[in-house]
Amino acid sequence: MKISFDFEKPLADLQLQIEKVKQVEDKNKLDMSATLAELENKFEETKHEIYTHLTGWQKVQIARHPERPYTLQYIELMCDDFIELHGDRTVGDDKAIVGGFGTINGQTAMFIGHQKGRNTKERQYRNFGMPNPEGYRKALRLMKLAEKFNKPVITLIDTPGAFPGLEAEERGQGEAIARNLLEMSILKVPVICVVIGEGASGGALGLAIGDKVMMLENSWYSVISPENCSTILFKTWEQKERAAEMLKLTSSDMYKNKLIDGIIKEPLGGAHQDPVAMAATLKKQLLKDLKILKERNIDELVTERINKFCTMGVVIED
Repeated sequence: MKISFDFEKPLADLQLQIEKVKQVEDKNKLDMSATLAELENKFEETKHEIYTHLTGWQKVQIARHPERPYTLQYIELMCDDFIELHGDRTVGDDKAIVGGFGTINGQTAMFIGHQKGRNTKERQYRNFGMPNPEGYRKALRLMKLAEKFNKPVITLIDTPGAFPGLEAEERGQGEAIARNLLEMSILKVPVICVVIGEGASGGALGLAIGDKVMMLENSWYSVISPENCSTILFKTWEQKERAAEMLKLTSSDMYKNKLIDGIIKEPLGGAHQDPVAMAATLKKQLLKDLKILKERNIDELVTERINKFCTMGVVIED
């Protein structure tokens, strides 16, 4: 098992103990099976205890794990084939957002998602998963293409936010995101959105207006990151753990507050522990939702989609 975070230290200690016992067993030709079984049982119990009682900040850390599956990896694992499409036909091709037609169990859908990088070179190439306006305009172009051919749209969301640079604002970052919110709300094909990692601010929302909005168990979704929230409220990043709890950004918090439609279970320890199993679970959920949505009348689906988002945050006082 991959150990990466401070809160996983008890697991690292147990793993070390298990390795030492195995070494003693091999070196001295002793039967240490009883001791090993006891340690392995304790390891499993500790793992279950840790991962079923994660704090908001701990889930943020897991969502940012550098080996967590990204959009293109999910597409590769889920789809029989995939043809990536490029460019917004106005400015250029934003590498922070990828998209194209893919076939999943014989069904063609338009897949669109944020894409991060694994190493420094890839991260710079993908702009750390932070889209420019042309990224959102590319996404909208692909959604309209899917609508033209009557194919469902599936978006995979994983971004620390839209790119905040001056040049992005000059090219209409706010307008590009707002346009996506409008157009996605009235798109005449089924739309499924899944937060697979980080879902920060309008950068995430620009791909997240759908008939079904889901979150992976250890993903997060919020108007602001815990660090930036801490900076605003407490004038320091040191209170990020406290800010994460205050923001109610976990999948369970979002579902409880009726801001998403469901939670997709991850392998114990996070999606990075078993990307193949995670992709299989996600694929199963997508196929289930596609089957239901494709049987619905599209005009009713659009009306329900609009009403769902219009009623969020509404408070009625006596």
